[in-house]
Amino acid sequence: QVQLVESGGGLVQAGGSLRLSCAASGITFSSWVMGWFRQPPGKEREFVATITKSTGSTNYADSVKGRFTISRDSAKNTIFLQMNSLKHEDTGVYYCAARSGYGLTTAERLYGYWGQGTQVTVSS
Repeated sequence: QVQLVESGGGLVQAGGSLRLSCAASGITFSSWVMGWFRQPPGKEREFVATITKSTGSTNYADSVKGRFTISRDSAKNTIFLQMNSLKHEDTGVYYCAARSGYGLTTAERLYGYWGQGTQVTVSS
């Protein structure tokens, strides 16, 4: 049973930084793609960033490019999201997601495993 556990959310002022972590357990497939999605208040969940285990290739939503950095510790099946220059519109529940395979994808429906989410609130 694959389990994803996020941590690191909280309340921060605009312009500040937070670092999210997501630890995956129970993974038996040799390669994975993991990513972050977020759901702003009253809105649908949206893609934030994704990374591959094998090469560390990354992809970002335009809204976070240059401010957020996704990274991984492949040996520990853990990913991180360093969020800098946070804006009020970054507020939401941040979810970690995982899928087996190699291809970067922003499509939520292709991720089969999800964490419970962690709240990020940016005060303006």
